[in-house]
Amino acid sequence: MPSLETRHFGVIAYQADELIEFPGGLPGFEQQRSFVAIEQPETRPLVFLQSVAEPALCFLALPVLAIDPDYRLSIPSEDLGILGLPGERQPAIGAEVLCLAIVSVAEGRSPTANLLAPIVVNLESRRAVQAIQTESGYSHQTPLIEGTAC
Repeated sequence: MPSLETRHFGVIAYQADELIEFPGGLPGFEQQRSFVAIEQPETRPLVFLQSVAEPALCFLALPVLAIDPDYRLSIPSEDLGILGLPGERQPAIGAEVLCLAIVSVAEGRSPTANLLAPIVVNLESRRAVQAIQTESGYSHQTPLIEGTAC
């Protein structure tokens, strides 16, 4: 069983079929293409996307439906192709794809989530993209604590 060193979790073991592959990397991190999703019972529903190649690189994420139960996915056809999904319809969150929002926590500010550009993972192939939904009306700084604005 492969394992990797992480900054926040020490050494973790994972199964090869648990890898999440980003064929084009992530915007700003194009060289980072393999990640492992780490979930811990005490921090659910948080998901930690840990880079396999870089021990210090770990993104904090939440399932989009935990933030907005009415969230509507609108993945561009190019991204559907990268994911290996049919282009004639949007995939079902939870059944066909995992859809995560990256969480940002800036000093002195309330935490926000990026619903404009979620991480979308094909549950069958484990291929992933950060799908920018330009005309969705979602924000890249959706407040996670009610009553806050960005």
